[in-house]
Parts: sequence; C-alpha cells; structure tokens
Amino acid sequence: MKVLKVTGNQKLTGSIRISGAKNSSVALIPATLLTNGVTTLCNVPDISDIDVLEKTLEYLNVSVKRASGSLLIDTKNLENKAIPEELSNKLRASYYFMAVLLARFKHVEMYFPGGCQIGSRPIDQTLKAFKLLGATIEEKDCLFVMDAKELKGAKIDLDMPSVGATINSIMVSVLAKGKTKITNAAKEPEITDLAIMLNKMGAKIKGAGTSTIEIEGVEELTGTNHDIIPDRIEAGTYTIIGALLGDYLKVDNIVPEHIKALTDKLEEMGANIDIHSDYLIIDNQNKLIKTDIATHEYPGFPTDLQQPFTTLLTQASGESHVEENIYENRFMNVLYLNKMGANIHQEGKKLTISGPTKLKGTKVEATDLRAGASLLIAALVADSNTEIKNIEHILRGYEQIVEKLTNVGAKIEIKEI
Repeated sequence: MKVLKVTGNQKLTGSIRISGAKNSSVALIPATLLTNGVTTLCNVPDISDIDVLEKTLEYLNVSVKRASGSLLIDTKNLENKAIPEELSNKLRASYYFMAVLLARFKHVEMYFPGGCQIGSRPIDQTLKAFKLLGATIEEKDCLFVMDAKELKGAKIDLDMPSVGATINSIMVSVLAKGKTKITNAAKEPEITDLAIMLNKMGAKIKGAGTSTIEIEGVEELTGTNHDIIPDRIEAGTYTIIGALLGDYLKVDNIVPEHIKALTDKLEEMGANIDIHSDYLIIDNQNKLIKTDIATHEYPGFPTDLQQPFTTLLTQASGESHVEENIYENRFMNVLYLNKMGANIHQEGKKLTISGPTKLKGTKVEATDLRAGASLLIAALVADSNTEIKNIEHILRGYEQIVEKLTNVGAKIEIKEI
C-alpha cells in the first residue's frame, strides 16, 4: 500500500505550473470516438483517470499513443463492444462512452459508471436526453443496453444544470438528424472546451458556456488537434496552499476568470494575491479572516474546491460557514480534519468552522479525490508529520503533485508500506 508522508509547516516559494484540465480531458478523450480518424489532444494530464480511459479505448480497438503531454488517438479500427464493469466502474466519466457509441453506432452496452463515493450521482438526466433523441434503454443488474433506429434532434430541458448530462446531450446531438436545443445547460468551462473541439471537428454548436445550447446535427466529424484548457481545480488547490504557506508562490498557466469565485473569496479574507493575465502570485503575509461559502454550479463557488477551502478556513480568524449544495456526502474530510485539531461542527449540509486552530500531524485517510486534497493541505500546514492513506484518490486528479510541491519547498514523499 502506498501512503503520502508529509512534514508540515514549510514555506513554499517558486513556481507551480498548472496541467491540463482533468474534467475536460475525461470528456474530450471519449469524444474523439465521434470521428473516424486521428485526433491529437495536447496538454493532457498524466493522471490515473486518463490511464483508465486509455485502457477503455484500447479495449475498443482504438490506437492510443502518448508523447510529452499529448495523446494521439486513431479511431479508424474502432469496435463497438459491450464495456465491462471492471472498466466502467473505475470513474464517473466512463459514461461519456455511452453517448459517443450511441451517436456512432446507435447501440451501446455498458455498466453503470463509477467514481468517488461523494453522494447520490444519478444519471437520470443523461438517460432522459438519450430517450428524447430517440433511444430506447433497458437496464438489468446495472447493465444498460441502448438502441436507436434513428437519432433525431429534440428540445432537451434539463431538470438541473448537470455537467455530465450537458456533455452527454451535446455528444449525442452532434450526429443526430436535425436541430437540438438544450436548456438549463451547465455553463462550466469544460463544456465550452468540448464544444470548441467538436466545432473544429465539423460540428455546429452554439451557446456553450450559457444556459441554452443549440446544435445542428451533421453527418460526420473529422479528426483535429486541440489544446486542453488549464485545470481550474488544480489551480485553485495550489492557490489555497499559497494563501497558507506561500512565500510569493507563483501559480502559472491559469485562466483567472475560471477561478474568480475562489480568488474573490481569498481577497475578501485578506489574502495577499496578485492576479495577472495567465498567472497569479500569492503568499501568507496577511492574517486571514473568516468568510462564508456556498457551493453552486459555475460560475458559483465550485464544489470541487469546497473541501480544500474548508482546510483553509480552519486557519482563518473567526467563525466561518460552508454550505454544500451539490453533493450531500462531501464532508468526509471533516472527521480527519478534526482529528488533526480543527474545530468543525457539521449539521446537515452545513459546516461551522471556528479558527484559527493549530493542526497536528497524524494518520489520516483520503476517502475521495477532493477530500484527499483537503487533508494534504492540512498536512502541509500541520506541525510534525502526517501520513495519508488511500492516496490513489489524490493521484486520480493531480498530475505530479509530489514533484510540484517538492520543487517549491514542501517535504512530501510517497512511501510503500
């Protein structure tokens, strides 16, 4: 078993470069199957989620070649085979294969997708979209079998602005006959990134990044080259670390607009942060004061930064409050933060955090990806040493996190025990 061992309370100085967006990559890679040709994706993060997607592509007889942050994907020999549970349950994003295979072949067989256990994550909105476009769906023992004699454009009014359902609706609609209109669509930058790539392939998509997306179906798409946007959650995580331990820490290769909800809160708390066109510099010269956050869909405060930000609030002066409105089970880090010395009280979907409190190193466990990031931040702040188990969760979402932090002065290493 691998664990992260962290010696806390080290000043961090230098530069951290942000990798390509995980949440874009896991949609863009399946989307390449909408073409019958070669697509090159650049700025692909080297994380375990990408490894799983690569194995799924190879299972479908797709050629995948990696080279210096790029993936070259050749779909000319693509086979439509039932995707087994041992592949589909590795991550939530595996259900994007449902959309692309249904669009290409009008038939797909696949088990229910997996991912972090952070609460109820139904796919009802995705299934609703598929049915509106003409698919029939049978489910038995978590196996979905989908068929469509023909896919036709439709009006898809999502019950909530689900990122996954929006992405799946787009990917099926681009090859459907006629026009599709998606209302109450999610607005996340990763959706815009997908639309940009698909339009380069020959799709006709308008309105991505707004609540209404219009798509005119085309007969086929062709391969392209595409640079994936920087990862806003990784950028936010390192920015939070900089607010606690930074000695003029530079967070490079960012899109400031994508993390504005976070940087606005940091400025409200008194953080010393200097934002430029594609980077920021942050340090912990100023004492942080309390604030309140509530997670919402983009451009609101992101749920993926709630757990890392909760660690930050343990070091702020006063009583802060956190409200989680996206996932009901995203407080599994709280038990371990309190074990390290935090003063956090949970009531339903709300937290009350009294600070600042001195954190002490101990043995903790990463229960999911962002909880793992939260505990890593706590370990970096804590006095003495911390050991984090189940680090596979952290490695799913942060490329070369040990190397990046070590290069700016952290004392952190992976150990086999």
